[in-house]
Amino acid sequence: MIKGLRTVMYPVPDMEQGKAWYSQVFGVAPYFNQPFYIGFAVGGFELGLFPDGQPGTSGNRAYWGVDKIEDDVARIVALGASVFSAVQDVGQGIKVAELLDPYGNVLGLIENPLFDAKAVA
Repeated sequence: MIKGLRTVMYPVPDMEQGKAWYSQVFGVAPYFNQPFYIGFAVGGFELGLFPDGQPGTSGNRAYWGVDKIEDDVARIVALGASVFSAVQDVGQGIKVAELLDPYGNVLGLIENPLFDAKAVA
């Protein structure tokens, strides 16, 4: 049985740079740190970095929950991301945005006042 999202993995060309950048974005140090994989525990989920593969915008999308999307977009852009898709209200107060990390991966953000992660845990 599928239990829900557990891990999102992004390829990065330089693991040390990727580790430093994502540590700033999420405000946590990795709990797993090896040359072949770096894992961060973020709000009950895992962000994984790996050295193989090609960063880009054509793969899967993952959206990380935030409380104030405009503030987080500004903060992450100041850390070196760029806006791929600006903040959009997609209905019923739900807002999404997509940023490009410094490596070209899409980092999705969602502010969803209707979703209670505790209710589905």
